[in-house]
Amino acid sequence: MKKLLIVLTLGVFAVAATARAATSDLEQSVRRGEYVARASNCIACHTYHKGPYAGGVPFGIVNSPNITPDKETGIGRFDFDAFDKAVRQGISPRGPMSVMMPPSYAIMTDEDVHDLYNFFMHGVRPIDNNVSQPDKPMGNAAPREVRPFAPAPGENPVVARGRYLVEGLGHCGFCHTPRNAQGVEKAQWASQGKDFLSGGGNYAGWIAINLRGDNQDGLAGRSVEDLTEFFLTGRNDPTAAFGKMIEVVETSTHYLTRDDAVAMARFLKSLPAKDPSKAPFKEDKTVARQLWKGDDSKRGAAAYVDSCASCHRTDGSGYARFFPELRGNPVLLSRDPVSLIHIVLQGQTLPGFKAAPSSITMPPFGWRLDDQQLADVVTFIRGSWGNHAPAVSAEDVRKVREDKSLFPDPRVFGNSSVDKLLNTQP
Repeated sequence: MKKLLIVLTLGVFAVAATARAATSDLEQSVRRGEYVARASNCIACHTYHKGPYAGGVPFGIVNSPNITPDKETGIGRFDFDAFDKAVRQGISPRGPMSVMMPPSYAIMTDEDVHDLYNFFMHGVRPIDNNVSQPDKPMGNAAPREVRPFAPAPGENPVVARGRYLVEGLGHCGFCHTPRNAQGVEKAQWASQGKDFLSGGGNYAGWIAINLRGDNQDGLAGRSVEDLTEFFLTGRNDPTAAFGKMIEVVETSTHYLTRDDAVAMARFLKSLPAKDPSKAPFKEDKTVARQLWKGDDSKRGAAAYVDSCASCHRTDGSGYARFFPELRGNPVLLSRDPVSLIHIVLQGQTLPGFKAAPSSITMPPFGWRLDDQQLADVVTFIRGSWGNHAPAVSAEDVRKVREDKSLFPDPRVFGNSSVDKLLNTQP
């Protein structure tokens, strides 16, 4: 009898130990899945008014779905196969998803998809939010062949990890790769040619820049350390994040481990230039000398001295890790000036992060500069210190200022002539 009790007791302990091990395995999987969700930036497209991952973000006529584990309005009834099919193939129980679901996820590894599933089922709070969708499912223009990522033969393991993060989880090409007439990325992967990450279109008034090794408008002048710090803090010595990239840093890249941030940087720096014929940026000190001597006769120069030089300096060098360098800045050398016009009009704040707790604010100038004045100062910036980018017209500025999708209320610019007009009594 005594032996039987010992056996039964040992059996109970064994079952308890197995249960604890299973719980521990699940908890670890959930933690890994949370990291995958951060690296994939799921929260950016699936969080609106109701709470984290509850969906409802409008993309044209499509709203992002609720991906919390709520059984009635979310994905709580999804088994793993249904979840996997939605993530990697872009097919929900209703049919093909919108092209807004990144095709890049097709290369996610089996382990990452399993961990991601466990995170959403066991690490996310269910939220009741019934998101309305079009009556007919949206067809996806890009076929998605599931092919779990594997390093290429002989590929450096750090670069391979970076390629997985950039091509897959981070889906950087979604914004930074040009699209064809059907709205499909011209190159889904680095192996498909030099269109990959060579610069995207206009997203809510911001241009996604060239991430390849091009001189002037690409990353030729940025080091691995520059890019690493940018991913983790939204800033580095020569520049700072702006526009939609602030959201990417805030909701995704600043959560990465330093090793993963370095891996992404190493991969990006491995990409050759799309146009090798572009000459390296060469500083020209002529304008800096003129301003130093008090000569602000060049068109736009006086406005620059009055409104910009205190932060960006008369030689366009800025202040390391706070106010971006303007000379040789790839954003300013882009043919499309909309990003620069947008930020001068509206201003912006880069929040602080754990590794860089100070916030950085660019004040708006749309309230004090009219279209011609703003065009002049932007043209001055794009044509000084060795910068050679096309001039900007007052009409270019007017189109951005009056774009209702960017600025639905003109009073966003503050004490502007438009604001005064709106408040004029008959």
